[in-house]
Amino acid sequence: MADTVSSVASGMVVALQANYLEVELDAAPDGCPVRLLCTRRTRLSHRGEAVYVGDRVCVEAIDPGQGRAVVADVEPRHSFLIRPPVANVSLVAVVLAVEQPSFDPDQASRFLLTAERTGLEVILLLTKTDLISAAALESLVARLQGWGYDPLVLSSEAGTGIDALRQRLAGAQLSVLCGPSGVGKSSLLNQLRPDLQLRTAAVSGRLQRGRHTTRHVELFPLGLSARVADTPGFNRPDLPDDPQELGVLFPELRQQLDPWPCRFRDCLHRGEPGCGVSSDWERYALYKAALIELSGLSRPFRGG
Repeated sequence: MADTVSSVASGMVVALQANYLEVELDAAPDGCPVRLLCTRRTRLSHRGEAVYVGDRVCVEAIDPGQGRAVVADVEPRHSFLIRPPVANVSLVAVVLAVEQPSFDPDQASRFLLTAERTGLEVILLLTKTDLISAAALESLVARLQGWGYDPLVLSSEAGTGIDALRQRLAGAQLSVLCGPSGVGKSSLLNQLRPDLQLRTAAVSGRLQRGRHTTRHVELFPLGLSARVADTPGFNRPDLPDDPQELGVLFPELRQQLDPWPCRFRDCLHRGEPGCGVSSDWERYALYKAALIELSGLSRPFRGG
């Protein structure tokens, strides 16, 4: 067995497996694998310092023979995604299917609001576009453009848009694919990186819900300096908990708020006297319903 290396090295956490961290080193010492299975120093837990995928870390007590080490410290993060938990993200790609499961505007809006809340660049990916007619797809794209997004149209089955997606993600240091279960996130990654052979599963015909094939967050290299994260799907993100924050998370409303059109700085844009925000946009009813939900009332979050 090789001796433990006394020097330290820096790298990035690329996966979490049970109580272990998988760290990819920036430069591996001689005779040491680039990817190490690591535990955490106890002092990190004592400081209440969690470690997440995407974190830049310092490792020590490297055992080249066993491919193991210990994470001793975590560098400051420049961003953090709460759900899925990923550090140092630069681009959030919300992945939504047009069919199987069918497009749900309420669910789509919740995912987009969650993404917008990060303050990072957000893009929208439409998958399984080979399952609907060209006219239906054109109508949906126009609808989403009205929401303030220019979706990238994709089909893993037909290979549509994959090259454009690869080019887009290669321009970001760390991209996250997030969206409901069954929309085809792992299938997209298999198209981008055929060597990965990630497991995929069909959508339940009765419930139109995807089955969770991705069990944990993991980063995969994409190009020279880019990584992309595959994440477990979930079907109903929580709304932001601050009603004052909600307005700026809708791009179509955000455009109206610059310059500020209202008499009062704390206006929630529900048609109050002196509010200069137009109600002539598709998701206005959804926005108002979300405000009611955040106020603790029983009315559900519904959109058209």
